Amino acid sequence: MYGSLIIILALALTVFGGRRAEAQTHHKQMEYATLGAGCFWCVEAVFQRVRGVISVEPGYAGGHVPNPTYEQVCTGRTGHAEVARITYDPTIVSFKTLLDIFWHTHNPTTPNRQGADVGTQYRSVIFYENEQQRKVAAESKSLIDASGLWDKPVITEMEPLKNFYKAENYHQNYFNNHSNAPYCSVVIAPKLTKFEKEFPDLFREAEHQK
Repeated sequence: MYGSLIIILALALTVFGGRRAEAQTHHKQMEYATLGAGCFWCVEAVFQRVRGVISVEPGYAGGHVPNPTYEQVCTGRTGHAEVARITYDPTIVSFKTLLDIFWHTHNPTTPNRQGADVGTQYRSVIFYENEQQRKVAAESKSLIDASGLWDKPVITEMEPLKNFYKAENYHQNYFNNHSNAPYCSVVIAPKLTKFEKEFPDLFREAEHQK
């Protein structure tokens, strides 16, 4: 009896230890990208549908006001941009590939504007987290500028990430929760259609995040 109990306990510890090690390894694989491309609802909806992306959090970055509210950011006086902080698995999707999607799903040639959304909070910006990301972003920007994808110069800013503040809960998972709202159907849905058409191997249906 005691021998069987010891065997069961040993097996349990082996399974638990294996799962813990797997979880730790999985955690180490995660990397982050923080991108601004106009309204963060749009950016969130696109990157939620990228294979290898674990989660996307709309928020604010690049400004001087701590813990800003949406109303404060909308004044354009906080210095913050609306951004999405993307958690991804680099063994599935690379930072370079995320930038390729970024260039194709917003207009990086319009200063402080995306469509009808106007203001510094809607600027096109890449907040890099380390020197490697800065180099990849600079090279990616140069290549897309020379590619002729856009008929005007790319003006996307590149800044080191110094702060990130998660947006209010009602901004999280916005398109999935409000896909029939006018802004979602008129502005966001066409971006998703374009993404699926241009990156079919990377597109996936988004899970309903909470």
